[in-house]
Amino acid sequence: MITTEQARRILTAGEAQANAVGISVNIAVLDAGAHLKAFSRMDGAVLGSIDVATGKARTSVLFQAASEAVWDYCKPGAPAPGLELSNGGLMTFAGGIPLFGPDGLLIGAVGVSGGAVAQDREIAQAAAQALGG
Repeated sequence: MITTEQARRILTAGEAQANAVGISVNIAVLDAGAHLKAFSRMDGAVLGSIDVATGKARTSVLFQAASEAVWDYCKPGAPAPGLELSNGGLMTFAGGIPLFGPDGLLIGAVGVSGGAVAQDREIAQAAAQALGG
């Protein structure tokens, strides 16, 4: 189970990284059941990215993998083309990272949206690293 304190640390770390690269993003932290635990919409973050950030985190929770890794299964010619249409729609590009507890069990995910895809990935990785400390 992800705690409120852990979720706040994740948001704070994500915001700090977004500030460091000079962008405003939306950051969603979901629990292991894909329910919203915490959320931050930085000043100036694009409204359309709210759903994308949440969707990236949801994709990561549902498949216990980075959101972009799911694309390898659903792209044309892959084992499950069209998979991105399942579960009410998946976000299969970078910015969603699953979160695991010290016992290795899934406790949730973080999703970031608002920058370029590479920036979203970088911010999500920084946010996820805050879980360890």
